[in-house]
Amino acid sequence: MRMEQSLEKLSDAVRGGYPLIYIVSWEEDRVESALKALMMMLKIGGDFAVWTSADGLASSRKEAPRALDPVEALEAVLRADRPGIVLFKDLPDSFGDNPRLVRKLRDVYYAGKGRGRHVVILSPSYRLPEALKKEIHLVEFNLPDEHEIYEHMAPLVKKIPHRAGLPEEFVKDLSVALKGLTINEVEHTVAKVLALDLPEEAVMNRVFQEKEQIVKKEGILEFVPPRFSIEEIGGLENLKEWLVRRAHLFTQKAVEENIPLPKGILLMGVSGCGKSLAVKAISSLWKVPLFRLDMNLVFSGLYGSPESIFHRGLKQLEAMAPAVLWIDEIEMGIAGYREGESTTSSHIFAHFLTWMQEKDEMVFVAATANRIHLLPAEIIRKGRFDQIFFLDLPDDEERREIFSIHIKKNGGDPERFDLEFLSISTKGWNGSEIEQVIVAARIDAFFEKRPFGPEDVVRNIMKIVPLSKTMEAQIKEIKGWAFNRAVPASKRLRR
Repeated sequence: MRMEQSLEKLSDAVRGGYPLIYIVSWEEDRVESALKALMMMLKIGGDFAVWTSADGLASSRKEAPRALDPVEALEAVLRADRPGIVLFKDLPDSFGDNPRLVRKLRDVYYAGKGRGRHVVILSPSYRLPEALKKEIHLVEFNLPDEHEIYEHMAPLVKKIPHRAGLPEEFVKDLSVALKGLTINEVEHTVAKVLALDLPEEAVMNRVFQEKEQIVKKEGILEFVPPRFSIEEIGGLENLKEWLVRRAHLFTQKAVEENIPLPKGILLMGVSGCGKSLAVKAISSLWKVPLFRLDMNLVFSGLYGSPESIFHRGLKQLEAMAPAVLWIDEIEMGIAGYREGESTTSSHIFAHFLTWMQEKDEMVFVAATANRIHLLPAEIIRKGRFDQIFFLDLPDDEERREIFSIHIKKNGGDPERFDLEFLSISTKGWNGSEIEQVIVAARIDAFFEKRPFGPEDVVRNIMKIVPLSKTMEAQIKEIKGWAFNRAVPASKRLRR
């Protein structure tokens, strides 16, 4: 459990005699409770005191708060002759150009060794002057895992009258879905979502929306709502079967039985053949939130150095696991590494490879690529991705299925259309082009204030030149590369 791991890190720091400890966490209440529990566990005598920039220094002995100035508060710590822990909540905000504060912290370090008195600095981010980095022991306080969330959430659920009978398995799965939230955020989410009379699937989707709030605040990742189902994908039977067989691996039951988790898939192939749609359908099928990492945004420099923002994005995902990470056009993010043009791309690529190999969180990577030849061999070897699928142009039967799906989606009746004729008429077309024909037909019919019909579709087919003609050489090159290198996403193998 993450709480136990965090307590172990803290107890190691205290047993090691570190007078200065820096905890990175958003959860002030949870950290404070952990420190008090640690004092009892290690039988540390003395006081537990807390300093804030608003109230000053207040101890457990009910004395009046004092020392609003952080330097004065540290002087009080130096004068104390009792062991104990003093928690400073707002101290990093006072570092700035304050050499007196830095000096006083160093004095606390040298005077506090061996005295059993510990100053703990708490902040949501790591902000530390260079002069203090050798004296301070850093501890990252983990967000609650599914076990801690369940223990905290289960009593809250029972207090909601119309939710008291929720199945135990669903409550456990909900605990997994809430990972990445603080305990306070869990309380707010449970109160808000379960108070509504929503079915279980809708409850999960609302939880995913709460995670959208988190990524919006960071600005690195984009939350992709689960709007597409696997039934909306025409063809691609091999890919769909692979996804269906892994649909229940990101549940609490699978975690308890220690079922191996898939690392990810790489979808490569012809543009417009359903790579992005397939990735979006994973979220609905697996009931796991989907987040898109925009490599163009990473390299833009808007949020800091590319290496830093990429690392931060992966760390954020791990905290919110289980999750699906969508990296669109992955070849564009690491093309510089392949061509030897970018040191930044090389660093990001190396970090990504290491992370893919060693990650133990429930993060599934779904990457898409159009120009697969730009990807180096290191990223496509087994062990990084579980499978590489090639999405080719749809065949006759798949085109019929795609037409049927989009006709229904646009309010039409497939029985009124000659799907066989439409399929033959669009030989060499991709799924996006077929969708666009149906959309254009519906728009034309709407303009004329009537339902769209077969004649609208045929008329628009005549207006489109498919990608397979305009980019024939590039498509042949993609197919040539994929032959014997990737698994066909469709059951009908075409050469």
